[in-house]
Amino acid sequence: MESRKSVVVLDFGGQYAHLIARRIRELNFYSKLLPYDISLEDLQRSNPAAVVFSGGPASVLEKDAPRPREEVVSFLLRNKIPILGVCYGHQLIASFFGGRIARKEKGEYGSSVLRVVEKNELFLDTPSIQRVWMSHRDSVVELPSDLVVLASTDYSEVAAYKHRTLPAYGVQFHPEVKHTEHGKTILSNFLRRVVGLTPNWFIEDEAMHIIEEMRKNIKGKVLLAVSGGVDSLTTALMLQKAIGGENLYLIHVNTGLLRENESERVLEILKKLGFTNVHYVDASKLFLERLRGVTDPEEKRRIIAKTFAEVFKDKALQLSHTVGGFKYLAQGTIYPDRVESGATGKATAKIKSHHNVVMEAIPGLELVEPLAEFYKDEVRRIAEILGLPEELVKQHPFPGPGLAVRVLGEVTEEKLKILRKATMIVEEEFRKAGLYEKVWQAFPVLLPVKSVGVKGDVRSYEYVLALRVVESEDAMTASFVKLPWDFLEKLAERLVNEVDGVNRVLYDITHKPPATIEFE
Repeated sequence: MESRKSVVVLDFGGQYAHLIARRIRELNFYSKLLPYDISLEDLQRSNPAAVVFSGGPASVLEKDAPRPREEVVSFLLRNKIPILGVCYGHQLIASFFGGRIARKEKGEYGSSVLRVVEKNELFLDTPSIQRVWMSHRDSVVELPSDLVVLASTDYSEVAAYKHRTLPAYGVQFHPEVKHTEHGKTILSNFLRRVVGLTPNWFIEDEAMHIIEEMRKNIKGKVLLAVSGGVDSLTTALMLQKAIGGENLYLIHVNTGLLRENESERVLEILKKLGFTNVHYVDASKLFLERLRGVTDPEEKRRIIAKTFAEVFKDKALQLSHTVGGFKYLAQGTIYPDRVESGATGKATAKIKSHHNVVMEAIPGLELVEPLAEFYKDEVRRIAEILGLPEELVKQHPFPGPGLAVRVLGEVTEEKLKILRKATMIVEEEFRKAGLYEKVWQAFPVLLPVKSVGVKGDVRSYEYVLALRVVESEDAMTASFVKLPWDFLEKLAERLVNEVDGVNRVLYDITHKPPATIEFE
């Protein structure tokens, strides 16, 4: 059992479940996101100081609605472990005590005005009237005598409640999202005043702890694929610090799906960072051959992941013959990769495959993923601590499958050439305008359509580019950026004038959700 107390978030499939755990970390408390149907033994192993029941897409009224195991609920109530229900969790906990849940004629979505009707520890240091973010159709319409209403909205009479004698609370709104004005204070009140916790999670300590654990437990040679992104570079630096460079072997695969001169840049970076066992594989022709004629986005990802695994495995076998066998396979997998691949719980839907998560492990190797529980900005903070140069720490995320996910439809060398040039121009313009570090990602996407245009008084029939620019904290949710029109105009002019094969530029104004950041 873990000696450190944790705040366990049970994942009932809500899109913001991860964000609850994330906000708890920001408050410097150790949190873990676990599946809703976790066994009592596994829950106890996490040493929970408190448990948060997340939101979810299901209805408590459904026969097969996700519910925690009875022995888990009994354990929590019997031992008076504080519990907090959020949205679906709010309704679920109310139902445990005999509350009545009903589906109303219309839902309550978006911003609502919350009125605190009974001041208590949960709403300390927050105003009596405050804005909260709602997303529900079912509501708690009747409470048993053991529960007391804490707050209401015009639509939800029971927008928050507490148990009279047990440390059990429920909030219909989402305190974890930024749209809830005092959500962070409410979470902090629950953890500090209700649970009685003191901060015990600091990212610097976590990084050093993981490095120390790797130093103790890794006894043998380690393989790591390095793309040149902050995730794989930070993984490499952590391993270098833990075991030194002698037993660490880095493989960089040129898939032919990278940006202009990217492989050369990556190899130079690794050299500057002091890595000695660096091996390069040019498999660009193989990847393009495998992708010929393929248009389905998930199929492209599957082919790329499978091909990457084959190339990586072949190179690893070659190396093992010359340097001896390997014992470990390291990956730069981060938490959002696992969420979108449906690898964090039964109720979490698979959105798309990530090559780090689905890549075939080489038989007999132990998997090492030091960043698997961290979000992107947390990885960047670790990278800073380990001394990665600032321009690398702040570089925009780049998808594992490369430009293949930014070429909609079939991937060809002609399309890749167009997209490489367009990507270079976009990055140049954002840096010149001082906007690069102010946005999460900015990139062009080549659409599988052509349009009629005029170039030099001559009719043209060329491809259309879509420009995607978003702001985000952790890539789990994102908002499109409202760029200045003069900047967009200048950027579009450069793209149309300098990129052969393009005569039209569109701007994507869709948030995540409902869209993803990448188009595929």
